[in-house]
Amino acid sequence: MRKSSYKDSGVDIDVGNAFVEAIKPFVKATFDSNVIGGIGSFAGAYALPSGLKDPVILAATDGVGTKLRLAIDADRLESVGIDLVAMSVNDLICNFATPMFFLDYYATGKLDKARAIEVVKGIAKGCEIAKCALIGGETAEMPGMYQGKDFDLCGFAVGIAQRADLDKSAQIQAGDIIVAFPSSGIHSNGYSLVRKVLFEERKMHFDDMFCGKPLIDTLLTPTRIYTDIYQKIKDKVLALAHITGGGIIENLPRVLPDGLSAQIQKSLIKTLPIFDILKENVEENEVYRVFNMGVGLVGVVSKQYLTDILTHTDGYLIGEVVCCDGSGVKLI
Repeated sequence: MRKSSYKDSGVDIDVGNAFVEAIKPFVKATFDSNVIGGIGSFAGAYALPSGLKDPVILAATDGVGTKLRLAIDADRLESVGIDLVAMSVNDLICNFATPMFFLDYYATGKLDKARAIEVVKGIAKGCEIAKCALIGGETAEMPGMYQGKDFDLCGFAVGIAQRADLDKSAQIQAGDIIVAFPSSGIHSNGYSLVRKVLFEERKMHFDDMFCGKPLIDTLLTPTRIYTDIYQKIKDKVLALAHITGGGIIENLPRVLPDGLSAQIQKSLIKTLPIFDILKENVEENEVYRVFNMGVGLVGVVSKQYLTDILTHTDGYLIGEVVCCDGSGVKLI
C-alpha cells in the first residue's frame, strides 16, 4: 500500500522553501543597521536604538479587511502589502512611536508562489516607505481552510517611544487646532459597505471608468503611510489619531482628555470623489462613522505651531478643540 505524503494532503514543502528563497532580496532591502542576523531563523532579532532616556516598546497588529476580496477577485495583489504595513505603523505613530520592525502572516489553501511573491513585494515596499525592517513572517498552507485563490494577511509592527510622550495628549486644551492630513483614498476600512453599495446596489464593475481611470484602480489605491509626516511634526503636535473604521467621529475622541470635544467643520474637509458617490447611497452620519472621508490622519496642534505644520506638510485646518461635558466630535 502506498503511503501518503504531506504533498498528497495539499501542502507542498518544496514550493514553500522556494518561495522563501525568492522573497529574500525584497526582505533584505528593508534591513537597517539594527537588524541582527538574516532570514530563516526561528525569530527575527533587532537591536534597540540608542539615545532614548526612558524608552518604551509599543506594538500594533492589523489586517487588510475585505479590501483583500477585491484584490483577489481583480487579481491585483501588488498593493495590499502596503495596506498591511500602513494599518499597523500608522497606529504606532499615533502613540508617538517610531516603527522599528514588521512581521507578516500569510495564510492560504494552496501556495501560489508567484502571487505570494507579489504580496510580499508589497509588504517590503510598505516597510521601505515606513522606514522599518521586515524581519520575519509566516506562510501557512492550509488546505480545507481556504478555497481557490483565497488567502488572508495579518501584520505586526513594533516601535519605540519616549515614555513621557505617551501622555502628551493630557496637555490638550480648548482652543487647540485640529489639522487634517489627506488620505490616499478609502484606505483599508469599510470595504464590506463599499462592495455592497458599488457592486450590489449600483451594479458597477471593476473596469467602469471613474475619475478618468478604472474604478478598481481607485478602490485598490494603497493606504497612505504617514511616517514621513510624523517625523516632521512629532515635536509640534499634542496628539495624533489614525482615521480608520469609525471615521473621525469615533477615532478622534480616543486622544481627547475628558471634558473636551473636537468641533469639525464638514465644509473644510477635502472629501474625495469616491466618498461623494458612496454618500448617494449611505446616510451622511453613517459615512462619517465608517469612512475616513478624505482624512487619513488628524493632529491636535497648539496655535503656536500651526503655521509651521501647515507650511511644511500637506495638512490643513478643519476645526478646533472645545469644552464639553464629555469627549466627542461635533460635525457642523
